[in-house]
Amino acid sequence: MTGFGKAVVEIPNKKITAEIKSLNSKQLDMSTRLPSAYREKELELRNRVSRRLERGKVELHVYVESLQEEATTSLNIPLMAAYKTQIEEMAQQLNIPIPSDWYSLLMRFPDTVKTESLTTIPEQESEALIKAVDLAIEGLMQFRAQEGLKLEEFFTARIDNIRNLLGEVPQYEAERVAKIRARIEDGLAKLEQIDYDRSRLEQEMIYYIEKLDVNEEKQRLAQHLNYFMETMDTGNGQGKKLGFISQEMGREINTLGSKSNHAEMQKLVVRMKDELEQIKEQVLNVM
Repeated sequence: MTGFGKAVVEIPNKKITAEIKSLNSKQLDMSTRLPSAYREKELELRNRVSRRLERGKVELHVYVESLQEEATTSLNIPLMAAYKTQIEEMAQQLNIPIPSDWYSLLMRFPDTVKTESLTTIPEQESEALIKAVDLAIEGLMQFRAQEGLKLEEFFTARIDNIRNLLGEVPQYEAERVAKIRARIEDGLAKLEQIDYDRSRLEQEMIYYIEKLDVNEEKQRLAQHLNYFMETMDTGNGQGKKLGFISQEMGREINTLGSKSNHAEMQKLVVRMKDELEQIKEQVLNVM
């Protein structure tokens, strides 16, 4: 879900820059930073972003730069003339001198300077704003696609490693059962003057060894590995599902470790866990 996109669109008098970045998040969490003149477009921009990005902690920043000087202020000359006339009449009636610095005096009166502000964005500027944001989103999506290809290679390698480690388990199973049986029999042999039923011992031994059988765990883990690869190939929007599958893989690997009772098998389990942890860390980056 991580990514970054930037786009610049120029119109005759302005340059509009849109930047958008995304970090991991379970749902869409978006913040915007827009020039005050573009606030009326915020809801539309948010909708355009949410339709494409779906998830992630998203930040959208828009900057505008003027390419030519704009007359945003003007002098209210008729009002200033009225002020000047009244001051001259006042000076004559009160018999006081006429001011020597008319400019600074008249500029101090209210409403002598008018500020012009646009109440709505011109259509050309509005279209340029939308285009800049769309291009930035597209850049982020391309970034995500490139990251997705890298993640696909990463996951495939990790899954293959777990599959290869799982393939090494059977070589230790026969030895594991023999060692378990020998350990129990040695323990019984050390008990002096204890008589026991050999046939009952065999039954209990079979039951105990069956409880330590790992065939079901191996089969389920292999199925989860295949399911992970199949889900990864189905397209976008599978991040949560891949996370659930990796959790199920972890359960089977943990059970395999608890049943192993064999040093070499436990080493294999530790290596499987290491590969799985790498998968869990990176699956957060998947949509």
